[in-house]
Amino acid sequence: MRRHHRPAALTAAALAGALLAAGCSSGSGGKQSETGGTDTAAGKATTPRMTVAMVTHAAPGDTFWDLIRKGAQAAAAKDNIKLVYSSDPVAGNQANLVQNAIDQKVDGIALTAAKPDAMKGAVAKAKAAGIPVVGFNSGLDNWKELSMLEYFGQDENIAGQAFGERLNQSGAKHAVCVIQEQGQVALEARCAGLKKGFKGTTENLYVNGTDMPSVKSTLTAKLQKDSTIDQVVTLGAPIALTAVQSVRDAGSEAKVATFDLNKDLVAAVRGGDIEFAVDQQPYLQGYLAVDALWLYRTNGNFSGGGTAPVLTGPAFITKDNADTIAEFAKKGTR
Repeated sequence: MRRHHRPAALTAAALAGALLAAGCSSGSGGKQSETGGTDTAAGKATTPRMTVAMVTHAAPGDTFWDLIRKGAQAAAAKDNIKLVYSSDPVAGNQANLVQNAIDQKVDGIALTAAKPDAMKGAVAKAKAAGIPVVGFNSGLDNWKELSMLEYFGQDENIAGQAFGERLNQSGAKHAVCVIQEQGQVALEARCAGLKKGFKGTTENLYVNGTDMPSVKSTLTAKLQKDSTIDQVVTLGAPIALTAVQSVRDAGSEAKVATFDLNKDLVAAVRGGDIEFAVDQQPYLQGYLAVDALWLYRTNGNFSGGGTAPVLTGPAFITKDNADTIAEFAKKGTR
C-alpha cells in the first residue's frame, strides 16, 4: 500500500500573503487570484490558519469553474483556510503554478490533472516538500500513479456509457461528440464511454472551446454536411447552448444533450432545448478537495484509503427534476 506523508506542522499565516504576492507576478501567464471563502458556513473551525492552493486547467470564461471555486470557498470559510486559486489551460503553465505554490510552502495543494504527464514532476516535487496533494475533476485514471493523496470526481468513462445507454432509449442513431479540448483526458474518456454504451454510430468533432463563434460555425457546417446526425453530445454547458444555435442555423432536427451544468443550461433543460444533462457536481468537488486537505492536516484522515476515488457523479438532470435543481442553480451552486 502506498505510503503517505504524515501531517506536517502548519505554516505561519504570513505565508498566505506571500503566496498571493507570488501569484500576482507569476511568470507562467496563468490566472491567479486570492479567493478566500466569503460564504457563510454552518460552524467554523478553530484550528490554526492554513493556506491551500487550488490549481486548475480552467479556460477563461468557462462558467463550470465558478461552481468549483464556490464549493472550495465554502470549505475554506468553514475550515479557517486561506484559499488561493489559480488556473491555466496550458498544461506546462499549470505545472508552473503548482511550483509557485510549492515555493511558498503552502499547507496543501488541490489540482486537476487534465494532462497527467505534464503534472507528474510538479506533484513529485510537492510530495518531496512534504505538501499533501489531492486531485479532483480530471485525472481519475492517473491520481494514484501521480502519488496523490485522494481523488474527487466522476468516472468519465462510466458516465459516458450511461449517457450512451440513455440515447439508446431515446432512439438516437447517429451521434456527434463535440470535444472542446483535444487530448484532455476527461473529455476524451466521456466520448470513449459514449461510443461503448451507444448502439448507434458515434464520431468525435474537435472544436476550439475558447472561441465560441468558431465552435458554432464548425458544428453548423458539420450538421449541414451530414443530415444523418440526429444527436449532438456536448461536454460543457457553454458548448451545449451554442450547439442549440448551430442546430437551428443548420436546419437540423438533431437533439442536444450534454455533460455539466450552469444556470442557463438548467433553464434550457426546463424549456426543452436540451434533452438532459449529466451533472458531476463541481461544487461538491471543490468543497471536498479543500475540506480533505484540512482533515488530513488536522486529523490525518484521507478518504478512500488511498486506493479508491470518491465519486461525485454521474447524476442525470432532466425536465422531470430540473425544477428542483434550478433552485440551487439560481444560487450559483449547481
